[in-house]
Amino acid sequence: MRKIALSLAVFGVAAYLLSCEKKTQQPEEDLYMFTSFHEPADEGLRFLYSENGIDWDSVPGTWLKPELGMNIMRDPSIVMGPDSTYHLVWTIAWKGDTGFGYSSSKDLVNWTPQRRIPAMDSIPSTQNVWAPELFYDDEKDQFMIVYASCVVDAGYDVGIEEEKNNHRLYYLTTKDFETFSEPKIFYEPGFSCIDAVIVKRAPKDYVMVLKDNTRPNRNIKVAFAEDAEGPYSEPSEAFTEMLTEGPSVAKVGDDYYIYYDVYKKYIYGAHKTKDFIHFTDVTDSISVPNGHKHGTIFRAPRSVVENLIESSKQK
Repeated sequence: MRKIALSLAVFGVAAYLLSCEKKTQQPEEDLYMFTSFHEPADEGLRFLYSENGIDWDSVPGTWLKPELGMNIMRDPSIVMGPDSTYHLVWTIAWKGDTGFGYSSSKDLVNWTPQRRIPAMDSIPSTQNVWAPELFYDDEKDQFMIVYASCVVDAGYDVGIEEEKNNHRLYYLTTKDFETFSEPKIFYEPGFSCIDAVIVKRAPKDYVMVLKDNTRPNRNIKVAFAEDAEGPYSEPSEAFTEMLTEGPSVAKVGDDYYIYYDVYKKYIYGAHKTKDFIHFTDVTDSISVPNGHKHGTIFRAPRSVVENLIESSKQK
């Protein structure tokens, strides 16, 4: 009996210690990641990372030397899917190509072979495909890729734009990056627009941040919708100065930080907001490495980021 009692006591202590260990275990911390490229965009994918979403450092080196279109990789956009796969799309040409690039990875280090997605091949008068932006719609369990194209025969108001520089936002949907929907118009605000990013705040509460690409403006605005696919509201007034583009959004505490490329000054700017109605310029309080060009912001586990940094040292 004493042996049984002793065994039970030991078992009880072990169970208690295991319980304490489980209680003290914390889920792995996510870091902020920012996709990037350097001009002239022929070297490949770059990354920045941040502990707080405000102060950014470069991950050394490049991945995925571009092999598609004009052999460039601009506007890289990454989203992690529900299967923990990182999906990447990017611009492969300034003009003369109506597709975009695609690759995927489990660790941000090893990538699948680059594939051209024929986004607008079915629309003959399309001039280009710019800045494909990924969004995972968890309500419909599908990915959306929103991009800008100039379609000469579409009948949109040209205004003061050249006919071949009159962009609108289009999109595709896919569940597996093998089969895609037909391209559809995503947003027609009555003026040339590019560089759209979608933010989900809550069910039936979506924000689109986009660039007004018309000559008098070339600045950044927002619009709202109850569904990721729209319809979206009329655009807001601009909250950035002229010659800004490539918005990316990071949720930092209770604030949303909207980063953007101030390309006339060769710097990165940012505004923060809680409601996408009132904006505060916080450009002086952020830190972004020189030469960083616009991509998108996502989150990744610390272990993935540390492995990426370590792998960059071995290249």
